[in-house]
Order: sequence, then C-alpha cells, then structure tokens
Amino acid sequence: MLLELDDLHVHYGSIAALKGVSATVEVNEIVTLLGGNGAGKTTTLKTISGLRPITSGRILFEGEDLAGVPAHRRVQMGISQAPEGRGIFPGMSVAENLEMGAYARRRAKLDAEFDRVFQLFPRLQERRKQAGGTLSGGEQQMLAIGRALMTQPKLLLLDEPSLGLAPKVFDTILERVRAIHAAGASILIAEQNARRVLRMAHHCYVLENGAIAFDGPASELLHDPRIEQTYLGAGH
Repeated sequence: MLLELDDLHVHYGSIAALKGVSATVEVNEIVTLLGGNGAGKTTTLKTISGLRPITSGRILFEGEDLAGVPAHRRVQMGISQAPEGRGIFPGMSVAENLEMGAYARRRAKLDAEFDRVFQLFPRLQERRKQAGGTLSGGEQQMLAIGRALMTQPKLLLLDEPSLGLAPKVFDTILERVRAIHAAGASILIAEQNARRVLRMAHHCYVLENGAIAFDGPASELLHDPRIEQTYLGAGH
C-alpha cells in the first residue's frame, strides 16, 4: 500500500471539512476523488501534502504515519502536488518555476529531470525562458505538473487539472498524466470533469459534504446511476 487515509477528520475552525475519510492508493494506481465544489477534495489533497492539520485520524505513506511530518519532508518522501489554480510563479521563467519544484534537491542532479519534463511537455521547452504568467492556461497547467515532477514523486496529487481548460487541451493533459503513470508514478486526481477521469482511473471515491459517499472501480462508476446525472452530465 502506498497511501492510506484512515478515518481522517479535518476542521477549519469549528467547521468540519473532512468527516471520517478513509481511502487508499496502491502502488502504480490512478485514483480519482470525485465531488462538487465544497465536497472536500482540495482539503483532502492539502492534508495529504501537510498543508492542513489533522483533527483526528491517520495518513500512512508506505506504512509510515505522517503525523508531525512537515510538508517539505513529505515532498522529500515522494509526495508532490500540482495545486488547484496551478500556483505557478508568474514573474519567473518556465525554467525558474521548474527549478522551484526541485528546491530540496541538489542542482547538479536536475538535468535528467528537466529532460523528463521537456519530453512530456515539449511546449515548455519551447517557452523555457518565457515568464510563467504569459503562458496559456493549458501551458500553465503543464508547468504546474512539470514542477511537481521535478521532485521525482512516488505519488502525484493533481487538484482540478481541467479547471479553465478547453476539452481538447484537457485531453492533452490527461495523455501526459497517463504517460507519467506508465513511467511508474501513482496518481491521486481530484476532479469535477468526471467522465474523462473515470475512463483512465482504476478506482474512484465520491466525496459529498466532507465524507465518502461511496466508492468502487472507476469503470463501474462510469455507468453508475447514482452519479451519472450528477457528475457525468458534462465532459463527453
């Protein structure tokens, strides 16, 4: 087991954001968190990354309890995230943004990671010296994922990668995500664009109001009447 969430509770002040979430990600598995706005998807990913404190419950990564492990140490352990909204540094060049993703690593060892990112996203190599803020939305999403890959993650967390993208652009992003998975990374992807993600994922957890409503193999939930009308109305 790569990642295990065990009865996870998270609060924002007195408001319960996560209410007993339990989920797993196996080695070399693609898992999707499906749910509407406010369901708890982003909170789940931030908590895994160490950016939100846990009220109760456990997060285990490769069998190690992450209680008390700071966010930067989790990156070093192999957990990396491309956040909702991309979070790139708009005034920095593409190359500088990628370097920021590898802040915890020795500069002398980054050439192979640059090559890997540029092979996945040739557009970024073309725009290597261009400021991140001048890129298109799709290119910025590529940059956010590329920055996360600079850490050589075992687990890649993707938060709403379709946000603001045209369907064809998002399809290109998902093709690259499949390539990242094929190279050995496990992926946990939080999305509202359900149909496209369910077609590529192995397992799906449906979040509603901070709790897991139900889960199952993604191929089965793609045709599940419980979510077909709510989550599969768009993204054909």
